[in-house]
Amino acid sequence: MNAPLRRLAVVVALLFASLLLSATYVQFVSAPELNARTDNRRTQFKEFGRDRGPILVDGRPIAQSVEVDDPYTYQRKYTSAQMYSAVTGFYSIVYKPTGMEGATNDLLNGTADQLFYRRLSDLFTGREPQGASVELTIDPKVQKAAWDALGNQKGAVVALDPKTGAILAMVSKPGYDPNALAGHDVAKVTKAWNGLLDDPDRPLDNRAIAGRLYPPGSVFKIVTAAAALEGGYTPDTLVDGPASLDLPQTSASLPNDFAGACGPNNKVSLLDALRISCNTAFGSIGLEIGDDAIRAQAEKFGFGKALDVPLTVTPSTFPADPNPPQTAQSAIGQFDVRVSPLQIAMVSAGVANGGVVMRPQLVKDVLSANGVDVIQRPQPERFSDAVSGQVAADLTRMMVAVVDDGTGKRAQIPGVRVAGKTGTAQQGEGRPPNAWFTAFAPADDPKVAIAVVVEDGGALGDAASGGRVAAPIAKQVIEAVLNR
Repeated sequence: MNAPLRRLAVVVALLFASLLLSATYVQFVSAPELNARTDNRRTQFKEFGRDRGPILVDGRPIAQSVEVDDPYTYQRKYTSAQMYSAVTGFYSIVYKPTGMEGATNDLLNGTADQLFYRRLSDLFTGREPQGASVELTIDPKVQKAAWDALGNQKGAVVALDPKTGAILAMVSKPGYDPNALAGHDVAKVTKAWNGLLDDPDRPLDNRAIAGRLYPPGSVFKIVTAAAALEGGYTPDTLVDGPASLDLPQTSASLPNDFAGACGPNNKVSLLDALRISCNTAFGSIGLEIGDDAIRAQAEKFGFGKALDVPLTVTPSTFPADPNPPQTAQSAIGQFDVRVSPLQIAMVSAGVANGGVVMRPQLVKDVLSANGVDVIQRPQPERFSDAVSGQVAADLTRMMVAVVDDGTGKRAQIPGVRVAGKTGTAQQGEGRPPNAWFTAFAPADDPKVAIAVVVEDGGALGDAASGGRVAAPIAKQVIEAVLNR
């Protein structure tokens, strides 16, 4: 009898050992793989069952978690949803989080390294873990002014504090309702997502910083003017400004947007060339100083550089190796020059700040769950030295002339010196131009730098220009900043 019992005991011991080994393997070795599986409902419930921190603007939530009566426990709710959609993005049980929901996900869900000691405290005290609150730099009055000023037109507005890089407004139109993607009905969320993807107006694009970049047209002349001034030109330097510029190596020519030459005897000062937006003068400058000088200047303003605000910004581009005719076209912001509105706002902000471009930033504070204790406060950071102080002063004088007595008159504000530049960017045969305006104000003590783009000429279509369509929008946003 003893032998059979011993054999049975060995078998039972082996079974227990196998069970322990299996449980250990599942809990410690396979756990990460199992947790990462998209069909693991426990992981989903754990993730979406957290009390996710709010995204705040001026202390008020524009995105927050609310309790719901389903296995997920919490669901995201967005207020002023379309107006802030380019900023917040969405948080979904079906799709990856986007916008600030994605960029600050570890802070909002409480897993960031900065929150380690708070998680440890929650573990010992038995408190339910909560994510941090993320306070944005957005000013709600400025955001609403930009949203309202764009109206039903497609486009984008970015407003910066040139001294700190704080983003005061980031608007992309058309927007969308993130609430439709935050629900817990998978079929409804999927249908809403597919509808947005199929929309020809591309509401999911954040036109302010990413998606499809734009040809900048004449707002890029600020960069070309900066390169010329850094190379020895002055605002009073006379440059060639004929009615039409013959382009080398081709039978094509570069015309002005208006009839005739830009000045007597086909000559015009650099200041007046910017004031009236003379294409042939800036084409001539491009041929004179060359593509390398313009590209180097563009890069000093941020072209081609990776940037997170913390939303990922698509780098703006200047063509790599243009021939002379292409260089002349690039000097006026055409050919293959492509930009985001944020980049153009950075150009104006750099001029406004004495030549120093500050790193754009959307996060003002990271706060505790109760919104009281400051966990992290990003400090203003120098991004680049774009031009010298003297060149910045010269460009300011030239841009003030644009608004005082040039193509940007519709941006004038009584009692305020506004420095600006218009742009009317051609998109090819059969398509209306994009209308641009960039500016900063007050010119002697800048509080805001702004870029506006209105796609396809906005309400004016083929008859649009930057001065007629985009400058009045910028004026309203600047006024909102100055009247805060």
